[in-house]
Amino acid sequence: MVEDIKKGILEALQSAGEDLSSRFLMRKLGIPEKYSTTFYTALNQLRREKKISVNSRHIVRLHGDPTQRIPATIVSLSRSFAFARPDDGGDDMFLHGEDLHDAFLGDSVVLGNVRQSPKGSSCEVLEITQRAGNTVNGTIVRSPYGVELHPDAAIRFDIPIADFAHCGAEVGDKVQADISRLPHSSRFSAKVVKNYGHADCAKICADAILDANSVKVPFSPEALAEAEAIGSRPITEADMQGRADYRGWPICSIDSASAKDLDDAISIVRTPQGYQLGVHIADVSYYVRPGTALDEEARKRATSVYLPDRVVPMLPEAISNGVCSLNAGTDKLTFSAVMDFDKAGKMTHYEFHKSIINSKVRGVYDEVNQIFDGTAGQDLLDKYAPVLDSLAAGRELAGILKANARANGNFDIDSSESEFILDEKGHCIDVLPRHTGPSEQMIEQLMIAANQAAAKLGREQQLPFVYRVHENPDPDRVDALKDLLVTIGLNPVCLSHPADVTAKDFAQVMAQAAGTPREKVVSHQLLRTMAKARYDTKPLGHFGLALQDYCHFTSPIRRYPDTSIHRIMGAYLAGEDKAKIKKEYTDFAQESAKHSSEREICAMNSERSADDCFAAEYMAQHLGEEYDGIISGVTMRGVFVELSNSVEGFVPVADFTDKHFEFDGRLSQVDEATRERLTIGDPLRVVNVAADVSSGRIDFTPAGYHLVEDKKA
Repeated sequence: MVEDIKKGILEALQSAGEDLSSRFLMRKLGIPEKYSTTFYTALNQLRREKKISVNSRHIVRLHGDPTQRIPATIVSLSRSFAFARPDDGGDDMFLHGEDLHDAFLGDSVVLGNVRQSPKGSSCEVLEITQRAGNTVNGTIVRSPYGVELHPDAAIRFDIPIADFAHCGAEVGDKVQADISRLPHSSRFSAKVVKNYGHADCAKICADAILDANSVKVPFSPEALAEAEAIGSRPITEADMQGRADYRGWPICSIDSASAKDLDDAISIVRTPQGYQLGVHIADVSYYVRPGTALDEEARKRATSVYLPDRVVPMLPEAISNGVCSLNAGTDKLTFSAVMDFDKAGKMTHYEFHKSIINSKVRGVYDEVNQIFDGTAGQDLLDKYAPVLDSLAAGRELAGILKANARANGNFDIDSSESEFILDEKGHCIDVLPRHTGPSEQMIEQLMIAANQAAAKLGREQQLPFVYRVHENPDPDRVDALKDLLVTIGLNPVCLSHPADVTAKDFAQVMAQAAGTPREKVVSHQLLRTMAKARYDTKPLGHFGLALQDYCHFTSPIRRYPDTSIHRIMGAYLAGEDKAKIKKEYTDFAQESAKHSSEREICAMNSERSADDCFAAEYMAQHLGEEYDGIISGVTMRGVFVELSNSVEGFVPVADFTDKHFEFDGRLSQVDEATRERLTIGDPLRVVNVAADVSSGRIDFTPAGYHLVEDKKA
């Protein structure tokens, strides 16, 4: 009888697809109370056989495959449950609070006992492989339960604070706190260890964001001393030894008016066969040598971080804005890519040289755009006179390269970047969408060409290398994209084979949306569908650019991967034996690729979070105002709406008091009675009702709206 009951318990749990109480199981199996002892004997045997588990609340859980071990990271923590993200991708996995086994937000864990149910996958923590630390940032708030910490991190509950006066903090301040679990309890307490200041100031919130993402701001005294010594040293004959001399070439830099770290310059001349392009990059690797404090700082940082109110540079200013910045009228040491193109834009030859240049003009995007559109005054024409022919040839070549890229499947993505206007105190007073003109697009194409040539060199010569890779999108994400496209009236026949999708297929999707109200939203969805670009030592290609060969060569002042490959390419150009290069740089390239990818994510998180805070600071000054927007995302609780100024806010469906919207599980909120929909891409007029600077959250409410009737009705 025990064996029959055991079999019945397992079948009942498998059929239910969820955890069941022991009493419910006994009733479901029709076991009379007088046989309860036999039932619990069967239950205990299954538990000893590790086929089930029973918790303190007598909830019975079916164990998954005992051999399955999934490395993951805890990404969200609520009072009674959490979510973990598998390291190899896939959907987040649900964990009951008791299955966390003391794991905390950010911890690296191994998951097991995976169970499938109609609600999705759930599991438990088998092992904590690395602690992330227990420090989080948040805002001190007053609640009905007392003074608590409202965390910025993905902790979905407020935490009592024992004491905060010792840091000079008060309610409303942004702080850093250590979180500890109370003994024999699932409850936590917070201890404030750092006070940033009042949380309604975006600049203060940005300080906390940098700390939360481990972005180091001050340089070590040793690195600063090395930078000052290098920056004050003039170029000598020894420095120029063996370098190509391009000081007579029509070279100029082009950047924003506020930029000070000018790490790239260009020269273009027409030839009988087509064009010769020179891309001249600051020779950072010449100044930043292995084993120095400067190199150690740059390696750890791996990238500069750009916030609305500041730049946290990878290298000290004496390097980034001084000796390595390609300022006009000054001799500078560079690493040059010289490429020949035929008239059809095919690269017929490339070579790299350590070089010396003297830029003729410090170009500015806005000024070059005026030259290109014919509105430049005589003062600008005089300023750019030494390089006007070079600029004209560069624009021609860039146009050809752009057309070729489109033919290969490359397409433009609207990333909805914002430009923040700050007052003299650093407060945000306006937000504008960032636009690029023809000069920005020209520089982009010419830099891509240099990056492509550098990656080609690395692959063809089989050098240890750091490539910029962008793998094909996950087929499941492509399927979800197809659902969106059908919902908004497009025909995704080009995505019929998600596992074999190409950049050309995505380009066809963009072509369908071009010129329609859906264009921007489709662009966003394509971006979300694609994999994240990263660094790797293998030339895996770049899906988004539709290129076999690609790397980052052109910005060594602000990216360590560029400096890394400069160092490797420099050894190759100097004639070092390939076996020696491989021995010296293989591990270096692998570490650079891995660490730079990790730090890039931290930098991006910092930049996006800070952008949200500054956007909220601006919108907090415009509460009650109405705006026209476009629905940019749909969730179970409501919709996200993006305004024309690039600011995004959330509209709860509960605010549509005359409708009864339900999430369709895909891309829309649907009123079943009227068949009206809220779908990605639909226009929606909203009122700005709340803006929390500390979290970067902006809330809208509908202010008269236009709904699209259900296309299936």
